Amino acid sequence: MNDVDDIDLYEVLGITSGASKAEIKKAYHKAALSHHPDKVVEEERVEAEIRFKSAKQAYEILYDDEKRHLYDTHGMAAFDPSRGGGMGEGPDIDDIFASMFGGMGFGGGMPGMGGMGGMPGGPGPRNVPRKGRSVEQEYQVTLEELYKGKTTKFSNTKNVVCQTCKGSGGKPGAKPHDCSVCNGRGAKAVLRQVGPGLVTQETVTCSTCSGSGKLFKEKERCKKCKGKKVNEAKNVLELYIPRGARQGDRIVLAGEADQLPDQEPGDIIFTLEEAPHDVFERAGADLRAELKVTLVEALVGFNRVILTHLDGRGIQLHVEQPNGKVLRPGDVLKVPGEGMPMKKSDAKGDLYLVVDVEFPEDGWLKNDEAIQKIKDALPATTIPEDKPDDVEEVEFEFGADMDDFGAGSGDPRAGNEWEDDDDEQGGPQCATQ
Repeated sequence: MNDVDDIDLYEVLGITSGASKAEIKKAYHKAALSHHPDKVVEEERVEAEIRFKSAKQAYEILYDDEKRHLYDTHGMAAFDPSRGGGMGEGPDIDDIFASMFGGMGFGGGMPGMGGMGGMPGGPGPRNVPRKGRSVEQEYQVTLEELYKGKTTKFSNTKNVVCQTCKGSGGKPGAKPHDCSVCNGRGAKAVLRQVGPGLVTQETVTCSTCSGSGKLFKEKERCKKCKGKKVNEAKNVLELYIPRGARQGDRIVLAGEADQLPDQEPGDIIFTLEEAPHDVFERAGADLRAELKVTLVEALVGFNRVILTHLDGRGIQLHVEQPNGKVLRPGDVLKVPGEGMPMKKSDAKGDLYLVVDVEFPEDGWLKNDEAIQKIKDALPATTIPEDKPDDVEEVEFEFGADMDDFGAGSGDPRAGNEWEDDDDEQGGPQCATQ
């Protein structure tokens, strides 16, 4: 049998080559239950699916007398379609591919394929990560919390090294045997599909033995952790968000993730997600808000509280007249030092106020006398007239919609055609004929 096609299906099911059909079936059911993708945490799902498929493939070959004979005689090459083999309705091509290449080292011979652990060119147990896996998640915070800072406590459940067996998993004096899943290497190679017909090989820590490469028989396992080497424990953690923290900042609770024997625990990492605010928009250390003023205030000034800041303070502006300054829609007032705090500093950014003039409702002028008072109070202005010889007074309508401008004409300049295209397609588009 060619070494390239070697894969020990008996080892996959944890049985000997002389196992009966009943033993094969029992071993398969046990493996299927242990490795079913729906019964593991999400981060182990890809690995579990590969092991589940491998167990299914081993069962389908070894339980069938004819296929088992072919395997015993020719190995996995007997089921390689490219060599004239085939299994009809058996494992799909991805399973066969994983079986044929799962146990060999390629060195640098195949693009996208690294060496296998324990084989030439591949990593062995020394490559098991010294630090455990970190846990990352988003944490949503309000702009008020980012302005003032926040400290919160929460309960955390994690695995800690068993103190009864000191992380060995066995009773005192018990000797472990090599893990059959990783052959005692502590790490194993898995294939991951990265595109149609394209796979890549990755070396991962063996979850069965937690990277140690060793396991104990059931009767020799530690009674406290039942051979798992770790126990669940709860602790209370404190999450501190400093004043001025920003969207995307990472708060690291070092060493608070799950523990594993002979490894440094990973971290719990929170990535800050800033919730939208009803009043303020933020850019760096600066804040932006609308300043709503009446027409009278825009013309003659005002002295009042314009908004409530993020720390609960009322912000008051005194805009005096007759300075001659009229507030117009879109004008911007800057209030220095009223933006967001800057981390590790007493300084703050600035607050930018964008003027929005609220005009009176229609019909607010009730009589000619009021109209004349407005005319007398406001400065007289003259708009130059374009006055040809032939003049015609025309009718008009209030409330027209620019969306109707050129509507249905197909002209790209019509209405909001360009804006609509930008929204739907990510930018102005040019038509090709």
